[in-house]
Amino acid sequence: MRAFPLTRLIDRAGVVFLVLLGAFAIAIPVLNLLVPASSSFHVTTYLVTLFGKYLCYALLALSIDLIWGFAGILSLGHGAFFALGGYAMGMYLMRQIGTRGVYGDPILPDFMVFLNWKALPVYWYGFQHFAYAALMVLLVPGLLAFVFGWFAFRSRVTGVYLSIITQAMTYALLLGFFRNDFGFGGNNGLTDFKDILGFNVRAETTRNALLVMSCLAVAIGFIICRAIVTSKFGKVLVAVRDAEARTRFLGYRVENYKLFVFVLSACMAGVAGALYVPQVGIINPSEFSPGNSIEAVIWVAVGGRGTLTGAVLGAILVNYAKTYFTSGFLAPYWLFMLGGLFVAVTLLLPRGIVGTLKWGMANRAAAKAVAAEEGADADPKAEVVPQTAAAE
Repeated sequence: MRAFPLTRLIDRAGVVFLVLLGAFAIAIPVLNLLVPASSSFHVTTYLVTLFGKYLCYALLALSIDLIWGFAGILSLGHGAFFALGGYAMGMYLMRQIGTRGVYGDPILPDFMVFLNWKALPVYWYGFQHFAYAALMVLLVPGLLAFVFGWFAFRSRVTGVYLSIITQAMTYALLLGFFRNDFGFGGNNGLTDFKDILGFNVRAETTRNALLVMSCLAVAIGFIICRAIVTSKFGKVLVAVRDAEARTRFLGYRVENYKLFVFVLSACMAGVAGALYVPQVGIINPSEFSPGNSIEAVIWVAVGGRGTLTGAVLGAILVNYAKTYFTSGFLAPYWLFMLGGLFVAVTLLLPRGIVGTLKWGMANRAAAKAVAAEEGADADPKAEVVPQTAAAE
């Protein structure tokens, strides 16, 4: 039996992407930890954290591109899965504080002591163990996506109606997590984290380790997505995207295909949220905001829907622009700029940045092939030489 070669999964652009990602994961920690602060090549810990946050957003964009770009499922509530993964990790981090909290309670988090909770809720049990929290990072978003998708896809809810329902789902979670009696910190959320796996979460080495883990998560997510979209399963997903009724008529259980990829995408978003929380130091209900989910869709549209690498590029570019423009006099106008960017991309670059580049390269290659074929037909020696060589 032959091993399945990685080269069949990843094209040239994918190889370049993974190489750049690996180089980034090595270079940034080296420039932060080994290069002195007086050097112009030194990367500050602030930038390490910022880059790590961008990578978490890139993984979220990758999960959206998998369902939107290849299955035609436009989710405007994917931020809910991102936030649920973040809350699962935040609960673990809160359980690690122990007596170092403001109130010194070894079991109850500070916000529960402040709200006069007498005992730890049952759903907080087990989160003192990292393995249990890591399982919940995948299980909670995946289970919600499974239940939601089971009813939505079997009811054949598609298009704008599905998008509205996903938005309603994340808004309902937003309202629930804002309540103090929900047991997740209310509007303040979870914060004041101390340790992760016994390491100081604020230490430079921990920040760099989280950056490397974020790079690794993006690489694994990219390879998984490539494995799916280049397989027969992926071809069926594209058929569902382009002609769902015809695909169902051919005998495919369309709802099963959509349900599987939707659950996988939710799990990827949960992992992104789990990596995001220890790097930014807080998780609160604002992460459930429908606006965050819509913004993530814009990242994918800007980079290029259905390209995978474009989703990563779009997430990084848009968030870099957000960081740059929200720190100056243009800060009040950022949302208008973001909306204008989405409109401009839709009208001028409907395939996104990477999608447009791939389309242009494909057209150029096709034009060269046609020109070569026409040149061969116009040159009579092109037909004579092979016959002469065959005769000799």
